[in-house]
Amino acid sequence: MLTTKYRRKVLTDAMLTRLGEIFTTLMEKWEGKLIEFNGEGDHVHLLFQYTPQTEPSKLINNLKTVSSRYLRKEFSEEINQIYWKDVLWTNGYFIASCGGVTVEQLKRYIDEQDRPAD
Repeated sequence: MLTTKYRRKVLTDAMLTRLGEIFTTLMEKWEGKLIEFNGEGDHVHLLFQYTPQTEPSKLINNLKTVSSRYLRKEFSEEINQIYWKDVLWTNGYFIASCGGVTVEQLKRYIDEQDRPAD
């Protein structure tokens, strides 16, 4: 889970759609795959697969840095109304392996997020 800075509800449906595209492309570059993605106004959930050689902290840092750069450029008018500094995501993140639940259960949870309507 990635959370927006100060849990501000800045993410719109259009931004979440674009984030899905960005994360899909980035995961391919990391030789991984974005399996499921969704979010709400103040956070996103990603279910992805990555290689054993991938360092999760470096992957997450790249996902956050690149997605923030693209969103701040492409949706600057909306984001600049809420954030004056060059930020989007919090410093932290939550990541867990999917032992104990099925991938289908995780996909259903992510799909059921209260996605904002534009």
